[in-house]
Amino acid sequence: MRITDVRVTLVHWNSPPWRTGGATFGGHKLLGVVTIGTDAGLEGHAFLGSSRQGAEAHVGPLMEWIKPLLLGANPLDIGAIWQRLWKLNRVVSTYAIGAVDVALWDIAGKAAGLPIHRLLGTCRDRVPAYASSAWLPSPEAYAEEAQHFRSLGWTAYKIHPHGTPQDDVRICQAVRRAVGDDMVLMLDSMWAYGYADAVRVGRAIEALNFFWYEDPLAEEDIYNYVKLRQKLDIPIMATEYAPGRLYGMAQWIQQMATDILRGDVAVSGGITPLVKIAHLAEAFGLKCEIHHGGNSLNNVANLHVTMAIPNCDYYEVFPAHGANKFGLVEDIEVDAQGLVYAPQKPGLGYEIDWELVKRETAQVVT
Repeated sequence: MRITDVRVTLVHWNSPPWRTGGATFGGHKLLGVVTIGTDAGLEGHAFLGSSRQGAEAHVGPLMEWIKPLLLGANPLDIGAIWQRLWKLNRVVSTYAIGAVDVALWDIAGKAAGLPIHRLLGTCRDRVPAYASSAWLPSPEAYAEEAQHFRSLGWTAYKIHPHGTPQDDVRICQAVRRAVGDDMVLMLDSMWAYGYADAVRVGRAIEALNFFWYEDPLAEEDIYNYVKLRQKLDIPIMATEYAPGRLYGMAQWIQQMATDILRGDVAVSGGITPLVKIAHLAEAFGLKCEIHHGGNSLNNVANLHVTMAIPNCDYYEVFPAHGANKFGLVEDIEVDAQGLVYAPQKPGLGYEIDWELVKRETAQVVT
């Protein structure tokens, strides 16, 4: 089997604007539907782009640098292809590399007649989800949202706060008061603090029995992460945007700068490196919590990896109100017990809404 075609269909994606403390999302974006065709008639698909940054930022380098390497290759040589693509990471984004890798895994699953998590080695068939907030205007608004998801059966809620230490502590206190002690709470500060403020906020949420403390410091600040981890008992989670991605993880472990590794198929560069990050974490007795993927099909790919590793506790739904859901006939849904389930159909196992794609197509890039 050989790859005969690589194309990206750019689709209009309109959603209401929303934000976190340090970023804006929504409005009009272009979602890229990546299609890799083969001489066996099998096609693999992936989505490229997010409600923050559209696919047009990534598709040019993908077609210029990646497509020539793919044409004529065996799509099942996923490991060899990924190694070649990673060498292009200075000129091609990890988002583009990741989309191609996801599409190749989709082909592999279809060729085998199995969902991707079966090819990776299934560990389980369900996992709890957590509702991951957007920026909300007040502590009371966060508390109300957490209570809402608890009423739906969800067992965990993560706060993206305002990025100001005093305000963030008040938000965390309000949410804990509202949901009591029986809901798991996490804080993602989104790299907002310096070291001293990170200590103060960390001590406050330790007292509130938060489950983890995510990205309080800049992603390259290993020195202060080491100090922070020595000061606090709450598990610290970093490495979401760690320089070097997979190849940058070793120093975080060696220097004991984080308790939990982080990754996803978009930022890490595909299913292939994300599995390696998770296995590296497992070898050191660490968790690897998988970040949201920025679009619906990336989240499906993340879900396959989650089901194939033993050291990821939760599936992230970001934002909790569902604004990133777009482009599938049916999306991943959380049930009344707060759980999501392993896909059962071959490949990615979720159907793209091709009628929507046709209706909203802006351009096909070949």
